Amino acid sequence: MTTSLTTGAPWRVILVFATPLLIGNIVQQLYQVADAIVVGRYLGIDSLAAVGATGSLLFLLLGFAWGVTSGFAIPTAQAFGAGDAAAVRRSVATGTMLTAAMSACLTIGAPFLAEPTLRLLQTPEELLVEATVFTQVSFLGASAVMFFNYLSAVIRALGDSRTPLVFLTIACVLNVGLVVLMVGPLGWGVAGAAWATVVAQGVSVALCLVYVRRRLPVLHLRRADWRVSRGELREHLRIGMAMGVQTSIIAIGTLTVQVALNELGADAVAAFTLGSRVESIAVALLSSIGLAASMYAAQNLGGKRPDRVRRGVVQATWMAIGAAVAVGALLIMFGEQLVRLFVGEGSNDVVDAAALMLSIDGFTYSLLGVLFVLRGVLQGLGYTVVPTVTGVIELAMRVAAAVVLGSMFGFVGVVLSNPLAWLGSVALLVPAYVREHRRLGRLPVEPLAPTPTTPIAVIGPVDGSMTVDAVVTGSVPVQRPAEDDQDDPDLASNVERR
Repeated sequence: MTTSLTTGAPWRVILVFATPLLIGNIVQQLYQVADAIVVGRYLGIDSLAAVGATGSLLFLLLGFAWGVTSGFAIPTAQAFGAGDAAAVRRSVATGTMLTAAMSACLTIGAPFLAEPTLRLLQTPEELLVEATVFTQVSFLGASAVMFFNYLSAVIRALGDSRTPLVFLTIACVLNVGLVVLMVGPLGWGVAGAAWATVVAQGVSVALCLVYVRRRLPVLHLRRADWRVSRGELREHLRIGMAMGVQTSIIAIGTLTVQVALNELGADAVAAFTLGSRVESIAVALLSSIGLAASMYAAQNLGGKRPDRVRRGVVQATWMAIGAAVAVGALLIMFGEQLVRLFVGEGSNDVVDAAALMLSIDGFTYSLLGVLFVLRGVLQGLGYTVVPTVTGVIELAMRVAAAVVLGSMFGFVGVVLSNPLAWLGSVALLVPAYVREHRRLGRLPVEPLAPTPTTPIAVIGPVDGSMTVDAVVTGSVPVQRPAEDDQDDPDLASNVERR
């Protein structure tokens, strides 16, 4: 099922689109939490810390892959918003070829970099063996991760955020079962936790392909669609590489944080890992709103509705701030109890340090919410420079906090890298978007095209909600695909208008 994001109340469209993303992120975080609980309780704190020590390196390479594949779907969303079915198919073909090439390079080359890079990051010797194994297995399964990210991004670009949630939930349930089996009875150690994730992602890819074949004819590629132009390749690479580089720049900052933590010892690594696991739910909530705003902006830009982009960004920003305040308060009040879910008795110093991290970050989640929305919108509008520069700012702030404040205040100084990075990025994003907001206000709005026979929406008298109560024969204004694609059943029959 595909859905247009170019009609309906902006806040409601964004909220409806973001809700499955949030649930999916929570489900994904929960199975990562399950991994951590299984590893922590079956294998011990050192094994949990070893897995945590790989986070920054995996984020550097797999995060780059995630950013690139998400960027490849931005032109798809813009083409869909414009009602251009042929451009949608060419965009998907272009993204598929680029994703295949990058995943092959990552799968073949990255496993050899695991141990040298972990040593370069000064991973504690007692964690190095398990950290290397976990990293190598994760890189061997990089193709499954990349293609699931790309296929999910394409489906979301067509306005459907619910179907990827279903497939992700299935994969997460499968992953939990596999990690218990592989780490427990089979005794595969941390390698079992990594293989469980790889297998689950592979199942997700298969489910996405079956769904596209059966339910999304707009994505049924034809032979001509694979003959993409250099201009299309350049455009996809321009947006995709910018988002990937931006993610990698941020990841380099987290690598610096990881080095500072490694110097503080295994307890500091474990505390930061535990704190990150718990606050991943909060980050998932805010990132979901940001991703929804990105796809909303891309479709409405393609549909030539700058007025809707302006209203939607303001409303999404207030939603993100409200959510940030609520979830931050919860983590400040109940952080210690949540952290103790991951460890057994003892380890009080680790628990206290993780709870302190949650309190520091919880006070500043509003900055993170604004960051996700504004950066996502600028990316959805096709901008690459400002979002990338914000990544550089995050890098600089994280390095400064990790090196300078870490040496002065220890663990607390390293933790301050998060709010300082968010503050630096928001300081650039706000004026950048204000300029874009003004520019959008000067753009013309595409008039709606009349059709000879269409359903007319009747406005409810209570809350203004749209309900279709009658079908009127006659010419009424509605948005429909461009003239070149009006005879294309792949697009016209699959656009669900709110």
